[in-house]
Amino acid sequence: MPTPTTREQFKQYCLRRLGFPVLDINVDDDQLEDRIDDALLYYWDYHYDGTQKIYAIHQITQEDIDNQYLSINPNIIAITNIFPLDDSQSNINMFDLRYQLRLNELYDFTSASYINFTLTMQHLRTLELLFTGRVPIQFNRHMNQLYIDWSWGDEVTVLDTVIMEAYQIMDPNIWPDVWNDRWLKMYTTALFKRQWGENIRKYDNVQLPGGIMLNGEKIYKSAVDEIKQLEQEMITSYSLPVDMLMGD
Repeated sequence: MPTPTTREQFKQYCLRRLGFPVLDINVDDDQLEDRIDDALLYYWDYHYDGTQKIYAIHQITQEDIDNQYLSINPNIIAITNIFPLDDSQSNINMFDLRYQLRLNELYDFTSASYINFTLTMQHLRTLELLFTGRVPIQFNRHMNQLYIDWSWGDEVTVLDTVIMEAYQIMDPNIWPDVWNDRWLKMYTTALFKRQWGENIRKYDNVQLPGGIMLNGEKIYKSAVDEIKQLEQEMITSYSLPVDMLMGD
């Protein structure tokens, strides 16, 4: 069978891991779809391959100023910082301190030391953070709205540009290789198995034609153990440290 690259191929792969079509998997298709969604949500929340760090560019519109928030792509689940682009950041004139430092300290990159320049720029950045600070932001991925605590219409106007440091989910509809992730396939299969066990637990020890005995409780407990082991593997082997998702 080909490597799964679509949701349907992924679902059929997980069913085959459980024994389908040799065995009848007593799970409704809607239940299978729900378990795939559950697996993807867990994958996006914890797996280091589940999200991608991006820098999203947004140009301010009058609607943004009226709303006093930015509408965010639903695939973005976290925003850690913003970088407004204005004339003071993009243009440096001869009276600017940074220009003078580069002119006098780094006139010859082949022989001049950049240590003093680096320390000076770090000192200036510290002073900037001390006296100006960062622009506070508020973001919740369930709202898809970025609130920025600045003076809308004064500090920022129409056509100004904002760059957002964010984390975006790896949408399998865009990146089909997600469906072939080893951990995701195993975890989804375990979720299917648990659902199968839940569905037939009440028929435990019922004998089917041909002498086959149903043991839903055993299937359920086996799936629970597999899920617990896979989630532990996720935390220890596939999750980034918490500070990796924090802004500077």
